[in-house]
Amino acid sequence: MTSSIIFSLIIFIAAAFIFQATLGEVICEELQTNVCSFSISSSGKRCILENQENKHGMVEYECRTSEVVVERMAEYIETDSCVNACGVDCSSVGISSDSLLEPQLTAKLCSTACNQNCPNIVDLYFNLATREGVFFPDLCEKQGTHMMFFL
Repeated sequence: MTSSIIFSLIIFIAAAFIFQATLGEVICEELQTNVCSFSISSSGKRCILENQENKHGMVEYECRTSEVVVERMAEYIETDSCVNACGVDCSSVGISSDSLLEPQLTAKLCSTACNQNCPNIVDLYFNLATREGVFFPDLCEKQGTHMMFFL
């Protein structure tokens, strides 16, 4: 190979890495733990925060890709304003439908600020409620919050 071909090949490979980085690909395993819980990977799968004990007995947190696919969304990291508006906790390890029994959280999830501006979080809790046989808008109505969903 001539040196110009090798140089061209090196430039091409470097450009490919730079281009991929500029695309903003979201890979759950590469996310910081403080943004993991409500993120969606480039493949459209939800990211989940997991904990495990290391060899020294200390708990470590890791972001992993779940098998849950989010329709109509990919490459998404939830904003701080939505986390605050919806009252969710980014350090949550696993997300359970049990949290829907907490009146303060449900009130925030049902708020206009959350349900009209934060489709990712609303979709997640809407689906959690559905899996439990509960229609999320009905749950909000029982909380005294009449809302319009924009899913």
